[in-house]
Amino acid sequence: MKNRLEILRKEKGLKQDELADLLEVSRQTISSLENGKYNPSILLAFKIAKVFQCSIEEIFIYEEEMENGN
Repeated sequence: MKNRLEILRKEKGLKQDELADLLEVSRQTISSLENGKYNPSILLAFKIAKVFQCSIEEIFIYEEEMENGN
């Protein structure tokens, strides 16, 4: 799953550790999210959307894998 977290964070002028504090997670969690190495829980996704005042879908982009060539 791709996301726009780093872009939104920088637009808001936040450092990774500042966003982590707002969301009550570690800075490593923010780094992993931004690098696409970690998908958030639904609760964390809602918290992130609230911080940036947008929908989850505006932050996280779900790309279905093409199955059987379709």
